[in-house]
Amino acid sequence: MSSLNTVINGLKVVRNMGWRYVAFRSVHELNRRTGRLKKRFPQAPAFQRYLSLDEWKEQTVAFFFGSREEVQALRTPAPALAERYKQIKEGKLTFFNGATLSLGKDFPWMKNPDSGFMYDGSLHWTEVNDYTAEAGDIKYVWEKARFAYLYDIIRYDHHFEKDNAALVFGDIISWISANKVNSGPHYKCSQEISLRVLNWTFALYYYLNSPALTEDVFDQIQYAIYWQLHHVFHNINFSRIAVRNNHAITETLALYLGGLLYPSLPGADIWKEQGKKWFEEEIAYQVYDDGTFLQFSMNYHRVVIQLFTWALRLSALNGESFAPHVKEKAVKSLQFLRVCMNDGNGWLPNYGANDGALFFRLNDQHYRDYRPQLQALAVLLEMDAEFPELSEDVYWYGLSPANYETTLLEKDKTLYSFPRGGYYVCREMETLTFLRCGNHKDRPSQADNLHLDIWHKNENLLMDAGSYKYNTDEETLRYFMGTASHNTVMLDNYDQMLKGPRFIWYNWSQCSRARLYETADEYIWEGAVSGFQHVGPDIVHIRQVRKKKDAPVWIVKDHVQHKPPYLVMRQLWHTCAPEKLIIKAEDSSGAILQPLGKPGMYSSLYGVKESNSSIIFTTEADTIITEIII
Repeated sequence: MSSLNTVINGLKVVRNMGWRYVAFRSVHELNRRTGRLKKRFPQAPAFQRYLSLDEWKEQTVAFFFGSREEVQALRTPAPALAERYKQIKEGKLTFFNGATLSLGKDFPWMKNPDSGFMYDGSLHWTEVNDYTAEAGDIKYVWEKARFAYLYDIIRYDHHFEKDNAALVFGDIISWISANKVNSGPHYKCSQEISLRVLNWTFALYYYLNSPALTEDVFDQIQYAIYWQLHHVFHNINFSRIAVRNNHAITETLALYLGGLLYPSLPGADIWKEQGKKWFEEEIAYQVYDDGTFLQFSMNYHRVVIQLFTWALRLSALNGESFAPHVKEKAVKSLQFLRVCMNDGNGWLPNYGANDGALFFRLNDQHYRDYRPQLQALAVLLEMDAEFPELSEDVYWYGLSPANYETTLLEKDKTLYSFPRGGYYVCREMETLTFLRCGNHKDRPSQADNLHLDIWHKNENLLMDAGSYKYNTDEETLRYFMGTASHNTVMLDNYDQMLKGPRFIWYNWSQCSRARLYETADEYIWEGAVSGFQHVGPDIVHIRQVRKKKDAPVWIVKDHVQHKPPYLVMRQLWHTCAPEKLIIKAEDSSGAILQPLGKPGMYSSLYGVKESNSSIIFTTEADTIITEIII
C-alpha cells in the first residue's frame, strides 16, 4: 500500500508541476549523484585578475551613486542606527530582522549559530546536505554571508560621517578566504550568491574613494565576484525550472546587473544578454496580470518590489530598458500591496511564507513596515504612494521625489478584488478586511485557502501565524505551513491539502467561485474552495463573510459540502487580543457552540516563536455561523 501511495503522489506531482519540472529534477539528481554536476563547477580555480581597481574606477557604468560623496540622503544620526552599528562591531547580528544573536567577532562562516552544527567547507557544494535535523535550518548559516548587514554600516558611516571601509572589506575578505569557490554551504544556493554580489557591489561603490579599498582587496573581490556569477549562470536552470519563484527573479537580475556593472569580466556580455531575457520571462510568468505574485506571500512580493527598483533604476541610468510588461507589472504589484496595507503603520497581513527577507534595508523602519520599499519604487515610477513621510530609500537610489498626480489607491474606493491571485480586500477608515480565495496554478507553500485577516485601528486582531522556520520539528512545521495556523476551517486534524516532503503539497486546493460586493448596509465576500481530497470526494468549503458598513462587526458562515459524517468540522480563529473580541457561533441545527480556547503560536518575525490565543468552534454538522464583534 505504501508503494502504491508513493506512485499516486508521484503522479500528483507530475500533474501539478508538469513533466518539464519532473524531468529536470530527475536528470539534475542523476547528475549530482554520478558526479557529472560536480565536474561543471571547478573547486578553487587558480587566482586570476580579470579587472584591476583602476580599470573598474574608470568604467563609464552608472550606479545609484558614484561614491559616498554623491549620496543625497539628509544626514540624520539616529540613536537606533548607532546601536545597530555598535552591535555589529561587538559581533552581534540581527537574524532575519528578528532576534539578535551574539556571534563574537571571529564567528566561523561555516557554523549554524542556531543548532551549533559546523559544515565542512572543503566539500563540493553538490555534496552538502542542506536539510538535516542535525544541521538545522541552513538559513542561519546563510544569513550573515548574505552581507545585508553592510547597509547598517554604510548608513552609519553616511549619517555619522565615519569611514568603516576597513571593517566592511575585512569581513568580505574573511568570507572569501574561508570559502573556496564552489565549496561548502555558501555555494549551495544561487540566490544567496546573487545577493552577496549585489551587496558587495553597493559597498564597493560607496567606499570607492576610501583608502581601505586597495588593489589587493579589489583583486580578491573581483575574483570572487567573477566565480560567483559564473556559478549562478551555469546553475540558472535549477531556479528557472525546479524552483521558479523569487530565487529565479533574483538570479536572472544578478546576471544582468553583473554583466552591466562589470563588463570587463569574461562572459559578462552573455550574462547581461541572457539575464535580461530571463528576467523579463520570469516577471511575465511570476507576476500575474492583476499584480499578485505566484508565491502567495506578502514578504516575497516585497522582495520582488526591491528587485524591480534595482532593475528599472540601474537600466535607466545606463540608457537601457526592459520589455514594457516589466514596468506594467511593477505598477500592478505596487497597487496590490498598497491595497493590502494597513495605513497606520505600513504593515500587511503576515500572509504566506515569510523568511524575514529584506534584501536592501536603507532605513530605520520596522521590518514589517512596507512603506519605504513601496515608496522608492513608486517615486521611480512617478506615482504617489500617499505616505505621510518621505523614506530615506528614495535618496539612496539617487531619485528626486516630486508631486505626482497618479496615485496607487483609487480615490473613494473601498472594495478591491484580485481574482488571478485570489485576494479580496475591504478598506474602511478604521478596518481592513482581507480574504484569500484562490486557485493554485503554481505551487502553494501553505494550506491556507479562505483565510480571513481582520485589522482594526492599526491592530491585527485576527491574524495569520507566519512561518517561524523552514527546518524544524515536523509538528511545528505542519502547524505553521498547514491549515491549523490560519483563520479558516479544518476537518478533524486534516489540512486542506495533503502534506508531502519539504515544501511539497499534494491535492492543491482550488477556488471554484469568488466575489466581493456590497449592499446598502454590508460588504459581502463569497467564495468556494475544493479541498480535503485525501479525506473524501467532492468536498467543498464555502465561506460567506458579511461586514457591516462602518461598524466592527462581521458575520462568517462556513459550510462544508459533502463533509464525511464521521469527521468533525473545526472553525479556527487566532488572535493576540482575545479580550477585544466577542466571537459567538452556532451550527446549522441552531445549537450554540462553546469555544475551545487554547494557547496558540505565531511568528511575526522568522525564527521567533510567540504565543497567541486560538479560539476553536467544533461541530459534527456541516455549517458554522459566527458573529465577530470588536
